[in-house]
Amino acid sequence: MHVTGRRVLATIVDGIFFFLLFLPLNLITGAAGAASRSEEVAAGLSLITSLITLVVGFAYYIATEGYWGRTVGKAVCGIRVVREDGGGTPGFGPAAIRTILRLVDGLFGYLVAFVVVLASGKRQRLGDMAARTLVVRG
Repeated sequence: MHVTGRRVLATIVDGIFFFLLFLPLNLITGAAGAASRSEEVAAGLSLITSLITLVVGFAYYIATEGYWGRTVGKAVCGIRVVREDGGGTPGFGPAAIRTILRLVDGLFGYLVAFVVVLASGKRQRLGDMAARTLVVRG
C-alpha cells in the first residue's frame, strides 16, 4: 500500500501544527527583542527560541511516533509508523533514529525524503531505512 501522498500531507499538517504551537513564543520573543533595542538581546532571544523549537520538535516526533506510532499529521491522514519486522509500534530508539535523520531527509523542503521514498522499493525515507520502520495506512 503506497502512502506517499498521505506522508506529504502529514508533513504539511505537522508543519502547520508547529507553526501554530510556536507562533505565540515567536511573537513574544520578537516583541521583547525589538523593545530591548539591543541587537545582542534580540539575537539571544532568537537563539533561545530556536533551541526551544528544536528540542520540543525532536521530543514531539520521538514521543508520538515512539509511543503511538503517529504524529498529529499522521493521525489526521490515517497513517502510522510501524516496525519493519513485525508491524508493532516502533518504540523510542527507532523513533529517535527516524527523528535525527529528519535533518537529512528534510533538506530542500523534504525533497531528499520525497525522492528517496519514490526510489525505494518499500517507500521508505532514509530515517525509515536506518530505523527499520515503515509508514502504513491505519
